[in-house]
Amino acid sequence: QVQLVESGGGLVQAGGSLRLSCAASGTIASINTMGWYRQAPGKQRELVARITSGGSTTYADSVKGRFTISRDNGKNAVSLQMNSLKPEDTGVYYCHTRRLGGSSWYDYWGQGTQVTVSS
Repeated sequence: QVQLVESGGGLVQAGGSLRLSCAASGTIASINTMGWYRQAPGKQRELVARITSGGSTTYADSVKGRFTISRDNGKNAVSLQMNSLKPEDTGVYYCHTRRLGGSSWYDYWGQGTQVTVSS
């Protein structure tokens, strides 16, 4: 099992910044990607950004140029720096990781942290 503990989030005005952090513990060997998803009210959960153990990154088009994901492999932690926030960035942000166990991949999620951007 892998446990993901998130921190950060909160209320910010449009144009402001927030930083989310997530630390993994437990069976952390063979963790591959770490990343962030978000879910707005009435919408499906969507990928925000992810990063591989090698440092390759993927971003949703809507956050490119504004958000930066980084990873500390030594601490098994991932962070998301969010700048120039917009009201449409509002939602619950979930930390995610994927671990290889035998021949199967297993997905793990954090408890979620609320991000609210006021206009």
